[in-house]
Amino acid sequence: MGKLYVVATPIGNLKDITLRALEVLKSVPVIACEDTRQTMKLLNHYQIKGKKLISYYQPKEDIQIPKILEILKEGLNVALVTDAGTPAISDPGYRLIKKCIEEGIDVEVIPGPSAVITALVGSGLPTDRFLFLGFPPKKGLKNFFENFSGVDATFVLYEAPTRVLKTLEVIKEVFKNPPTVVAKELTKLHEEFIRGETTQEVIEFFKQNPDRLRGEFVIMFRPGEEIKEELPLEDIVSKLKEEGLSAKDIYKKLKEEGYKVDRRKVYEIYNQS
Repeated sequence: MGKLYVVATPIGNLKDITLRALEVLKSVPVIACEDTRQTMKLLNHYQIKGKKLISYYQPKEDIQIPKILEILKEGLNVALVTDAGTPAISDPGYRLIKKCIEEGIDVEVIPGPSAVITALVGSGLPTDRFLFLGFPPKKGLKNFFENFSGVDATFVLYEAPTRVLKTLEVIKEVFKNPPTVVAKELTKLHEEFIRGETTQEVIEFFKQNPDRLRGEFVIMFRPGEEIKEELPLEDIVSKLKEEGLSAKDIYKKLKEEGYKVDRRKVYEIYNQS
């Protein structure tokens, strides 16, 4: 009986591959891949030759799984790869893995790049708890997000460039304009993180720079950290000062109520009013 190797491959930069992944790709006779053309670019880059490539992608998995299982049962090892990143993450690879486990075929994961983790770590958002949503549905987006309202975690999801703005608008509405980060083209030449203390800030960035809505996107946000905007700071500081609050108390009160304020600005207004 052969073994199925689940091999993580680069998400952009071809240098982001482990020595162990290269060893496996060199050793197996068969590679099941999402797009044979993409996998050939990787194999050619590392001068790996003589491999049989089998296309394995949605919705073709029902046809290909029996063929791959037959190869494994003949005693040949197979590597499962996706176009970029770790197979089975928002990817039909999990169905082949599940079937192998059911058939008693060994499965070994060769860890490596993942857009989810790469984006999350670089976002600057809390990483103590996170929820990965894959690609959200094209219809019923508001209802989809409302199912997760009240969840205390950083949300991570993939989105197509043509839908980024629409999805951000729904996030702003459902989750009350939370701190939001969009990562695009991870590990590639034009990698970019667009960070906003509110979802609206990120929306405005893309409205002002529509040419940046190209590539592969990861959207991240942390609900429960709403920041109020358009604060008439001078008027409010003056009013609270008249009520007898100190500058320190005013700053503390505004932060507790969710306003985005600068301590020095509050003290400056307080001293001038």
